[in-house]
Amino acid sequence: MKKTAAFFDIDGTIYRDSLMTEHFRKLVQYEVIDNTIWMSDVKKVYDEWEKRHGDYEEYLETIAEVYRSQLKGVDRDFICYIADHVIKDKSDNIYKYSRYKINWHKEREHLIFFISGSPDFLVSRMARRYDVTDYRGSIYVVNEDNQLTGEIKRMWDSESKTKALKELIELYDVDLNKSFAYGDTKGDLSMLKMVGNPIAINPNMALLKAIKLDEKLIECAKIVVERKNVIYSLDPSVNYLEI
Repeated sequence: MKKTAAFFDIDGTIYRDSLMTEHFRKLVQYEVIDNTIWMSDVKKVYDEWEKRHGDYEEYLETIAEVYRSQLKGVDRDFICYIADHVIKDKSDNIYKYSRYKINWHKEREHLIFFISGSPDFLVSRMARRYDVTDYRGSIYVVNEDNQLTGEIKRMWDSESKTKALKELIELYDVDLNKSFAYGDTKGDLSMLKMVGNPIAINPNMALLKAIKLDEKLIECAKIVVERKNVIYSLDPSVNYLEI
């Protein structure tokens, strides 16, 4: 008998920021990455986002490239040691709605998968923290000396997530029509389109627009916005203000 599953993006969907960003900050604290790199290459874009002048995805793309280049040649075991501290310190900083839905799926014995663009050494630890069925994250390739090469097999775009989803569907014999998916950016669009119960959590404008243009999603997608201690459910067919 086919199984019901729930597919969760992590950054911005479960976790209230980005695991990679938190790891970046820890790497600066541990002097793996020099603080001048943050100040010269990242801070301006971060400040623009923090003031809500800039785009969050642009900020993430910027920090991801700096992060990738700075980790080249670093021992993976040390990177994982720092990742353990990130999960220990930050893994509870998640949306109440997402925590509720993870527990809701567990109570119903659904399969739960985390599919995230964050590095696999962070995603694996987050998956273990929340005791989920399986996970997929961006793979940071290592050489024969266990050092990161700077090469990434990414998992933050729609195409990569579709491939991962299909792999998990076959591996675990998933019934897509009964299954759920949760995401917040356009990179999660294909994942949302594949299941019978798509939920966009705090979606950015690009995802919201894509949902409104999709015949299936406009009918069945659920839009959830969490602010402070209130959770709102919105009608995806309504025109929302873009600022």
